[in-house]
Amino acid sequence: MAKGDDIQDRLINFAVAVIRLCEEIPNTAAGRHLAGQLLRSGNSPAFNYGEARGAESRNDFSHKLGIALKELNETSIALEIAKRSGMIPAETLAPVQAECKDLSRIINSSIKTVEKRQIVNYADKECYDAQTPKTLQQSPREGLH
Repeated sequence: MAKGDDIQDRLINFAVAVIRLCEEIPNTAAGRHLAGQLLRSGNSPAFNYGEARGAESRNDFSHKLGIALKELNETSIALEIAKRSGMIPAETLAPVQAECKDLSRIINSSIKTVEKRQIVNYADKECYDAQTPKTLQQSPREGLH
């Protein structure tokens, strides 16, 4: 199993659980609105995590994880609205809400790790630049003419 496959699998399973919940929401104007919102926000984290895994840079990776986290937060609110409105029984929602919180913690932790590594790498570069003669810091295009 490749690094990140387990999280990707959990996000896909979460999206499926959200789809199944949406099938239980009453077919009323409010129900259709909430179901549509849940379908969009509850499926988006899996797609964005998949995009993040193919990111072109750490910044791109962190940005896409950030989008996944925002969508999980939005889904958490929509699930709470479904519970408080009585559209879905609390006991049916509980495991999906718990998984949403767990996935949010995991994604948030990943973002913090990436940001910490970016800071460390930047600091290392600053130390390298301070200790390296200017002639060695020049890019090939800036080199001797």
